[in-house]
Amino acid sequence: MTEASETYTFTFMKEVSSLLHAADGNPFPMCVQCGTCSGSCPVAAYMDYTPRQIIAMVNAGLKDQVLDSNTFWYCASCYQCTVRCPQNISITELMYALQRYSIWKSRYKEDMIGPSFSEAFAKTIMRTGRTFEPILAPSYIFKFKLREFFMEIQNATELMLKGRLPLLPPRIKRLDNFKRMIRRIIPMGGEA
Repeated sequence: MTEASETYTFTFMKEVSSLLHAADGNPFPMCVQCGTCSGSCPVAAYMDYTPRQIIAMVNAGLKDQVLDSNTFWYCASCYQCTVRCPQNISITELMYALQRYSIWKSRYKEDMIGPSFSEAFAKTIMRTGRTFEPILAPSYIFKFKLREFFMEIQNATELMLKGRLPLLPPRIKRLDNFKRMIRRIIPMGGEA
């Protein structure tokens, strides 16, 4: 292995690891590749690579292959892999970290709903301190067929008429303090 590839590997691992600062458990380089996570995963059959393979690829510094995969976007967040891991690795948190990294570096497949929804969610939280469905919905509704789009519009209209969906997003108190805190822990790649 050349010095450049060692640096490349270390840099990718370090960048991903830095996004796991709040996760409990052992760091992912401690993975023994037993495959328990992949065997426990209910959506592994739909992933480009299993969780075990993704961990090995991150450890090997295969940044491009990892970021080009759908694995971390398909994670169901069921935590079965994390609960069953004999090394006590927070695998689900690694999947979240890879999602954040993918958005941070603007490296994801254009046809996937997950990245655009995640970006819209983070921006909504930064603007108001809360989620707000009318802002989030367009990030994935327009990916559906026309029939599903009109069904969603009908549902939204009914919710608004019943007072269950406000026209304007509610804001939290001390929003500026909240924004400062979030900016310290989540790389946004720009202003929300």
